[in-house]
Amino acid sequence: MAKKKYYVVWAGRKPGVYSSWTDCQAQTNNFKQAKFKAFESHEQAEKAYRDGWESHWGKGNSKKTGDNQSRIAEAGTSEIDYNSISVDVGTRGNPGPVEYQGVDTKTGEVIFSYGPISKGTNNLGEFLAIVHALAYLNELGSNKVIYTDSRNAMKWVREKKVSTTLKKDGTTAEIWELIDRALHWLHTHSYDNKILKWDTKKWGEIKADYGRK
Repeated sequence: MAKKKYYVVWAGRKPGVYSSWTDCQAQTNNFKQAKFKAFESHEQAEKAYRDGWESHWGKGNSKKTGDNQSRIAEAGTSEIDYNSISVDVGTRGNPGPVEYQGVDTKTGEVIFSYGPISKGTNNLGEFLAIVHALAYLNELGSNKVIYTDSRNAMKWVREKKVSTTLKKDGTTAEIWELIDRALHWLHTHSYDNKILKWDTKKWGEIKADYGRK
C-alpha cells in the first residue's frame, strides 16, 4: 500500500497543508512561481508550513535527485524484466494528435491510457507516459521497472525539464498543461522505480506499441 503523503503549499491559490495530490494540484497548477512540497506525515507538513518555504523549498532534494537519476539508464541485461510496465505513444503526425498507454509487459494488458491530446509531439507523449507510470506506481507503493523506447524522454525525466520546439499557443495548450503537471510531480516526488531503455533490436517492438509504423 502506498504511504500517505501530505502536501504543503507555500505559494499557490490558497496556501496551506493538503492531504491529497489532487488538492495540491488545484492550488498550484498554472500558478506562477508556485512553491510546494510533499511530506511523509501531517506533523512534518504542518511544521514545514509554519517554517516557511525558505527553510524547505529546494532543500533536501539532492540525494533524492541523485537516486532518481541513477535509476534512469540503458537496459543492462539481455533479459526482459517482466515485472514491469512498458509505455509508448501513438501519434498521427508530428506534431499532431497524441495518445499514450502503459501496459503490463508480460501480459500486454492495458493498465492506463490517455488521449488523444489534440496536438503534441512524439517525445512529449513519451515523457508524459513515463511520468504517468511513475505516479501510478507511486500511488500503489510499487517499485516495478518502467520500460520506454525514448532516450529523449528518459533524459527529460532525469533532468526534470523538457526541451522541445513545440510552441505554446491555443492549439497546444492541452499538452502544455499536462507537461507542467508532470514537471510539478517530478519536482515534488521521489521514486524507487528503474526506468530502462527497451532494446528494440533484441526484443522487437515495445509491448505498448500502437502498431502505427
